[in-house]
Amino acid sequence: MTHDRPVPRFGASLRSVSLISALCLSLTSCATETPEKPPCCQTIKSGVPITDQSLYQLDSRWTSDQGREIQLGDLRGHPQVIAMMFTSCEFACPIIVNDMKRIAAALPKDVQGKVNFTLISFDHERDSPEKLRAFRQRMQLPMAGWTLLRGEVDDVRELAALLGVNYRKDVRGQYAHSNILTVLSPNGEIIHQRMGLNQSPDETVKQLQQLLHR
Repeated sequence: MTHDRPVPRFGASLRSVSLISALCLSLTSCATETPEKPPCCQTIKSGVPITDQSLYQLDSRWTSDQGREIQLGDLRGHPQVIAMMFTSCEFACPIIVNDMKRIAAALPKDVQGKVNFTLISFDHERDSPEKLRAFRQRMQLPMAGWTLLRGEVDDVRELAALLGVNYRKDVRGQYAHSNILTVLSPNGEIIHQRMGLNQSPDETVKQLQQLLHR
């Protein structure tokens, strides 16, 4: 006499094990991933000297929108496109930022990711790290490649003078200011400046390509 034995159903169990394993791997991956950091929070690229013509000689200290205190020299290692602005600007500053985004978008593929962008506020009183973070979100600026900074009044004034940027606060708390984009070499020397708004990105992109292909 033969007896029918129930056949073990491994399929469902194996599927459950596979799902659990996949979930564990996913959780492990999420736990070990590091969030994107702006250039000011990354390790300084070694072997980049600071020359006599470098803005990175300044001993001023700045605070990023991430709350990190840095010196400008912490940005060395990559070309920088720098502009000065303030977050409550009603007209020019959003255009300046969009001009910088157009430059970033126009970079050839072999140059993308090798150029950083830095925005520095005039408005010491109002532009806290929180305000800068809100501005980053509002302008849809990625963490990768973009640094937002605030500084003390004297440090802002000194840097503005070196960049050739004039600014003046009016009775409404707005700033009349120069609209200048500056390209710095990896060691902080001024290589190129562009004045005005809504300018073509072509010449700036050309300067950045030449800088990276030296």
